[in-house]
Amino acid sequence: MLRQRTIRRFVRSVRQRFDSAEARGAVLVDEVPIEKPHKNPRTSAIEMQQVRTLVSSADKAWKQQKYEEVERLLIQALTIHPNDIDVRAQLGKLYLTTDRENKAEAMYRELLQLRDDVTFHANLGLAYYRQGKFLEACQAYQEALNRDPKSPERCSALGRACIAARRFEEAASLLEKACQFLSRDTELLHLLAECYLQLGDREKAEDAYRRIHKLEPYNEDVKAKIAAMKEVVAVNGGQAA
Repeated sequence: MLRQRTIRRFVRSVRQRFDSAEARGAVLVDEVPIEKPHKNPRTSAIEMQQVRTLVSSADKAWKQQKYEEVERLLIQALTIHPNDIDVRAQLGKLYLTTDRENKAEAMYRELLQLRDDVTFHANLGLAYYRQGKFLEACQAYQEALNRDPKSPERCSALGRACIAARRFEEAASLLEKACQFLSRDTELLHLLAECYLQLGDREKAEDAYRRIHKLEPYNEDVKAKIAAMKEVVAVNGGQAA
């Protein structure tokens, strides 16, 4: 009862204050939702033209390797259109080119929230790789390969990241697949041979070195490695006998 009496007193006091304000000529103003002003189509067209001009100037500066100017122009373009994906991608590429991998990582992670693009995954993988974040690089390169499964370049990139992450079995499988298409890439074959050595598979390592020898018959280092493997096999065979 006391609680109900208190509530009634409170309601009466609110009514009294309202009546008093009305007697003094106060007027209640209805709430009006604020509408976001629509951009004039002509203004939008002008802004898009400004962005195109800035990007064009950035491209010219890039060719002249004036990277500070490129960054300034791209950021200026983003102040006009903050969510322009193409401009953001150019800025991410600039950060990779100028060895600012941490900024490139942040940029590509944001871009992937806006668009699921295979190059964004691949460039994010590169940013991770250069920072020594090899497991994260494997994940990003795997996402790129999932979207472009027939690309030998995606296979080789993921294979390199797997080697760095010491996932040699996965790396060997990926590099073998890449070498089927890039059969004359001796750098990949060297990586493949080293991978098999890490796995203790000397036979497959020797096979990889022999493939290199066919492409580079005068490579003395490769000849020495093949000869060393033969010697190890001969010694092991003698011990077994």
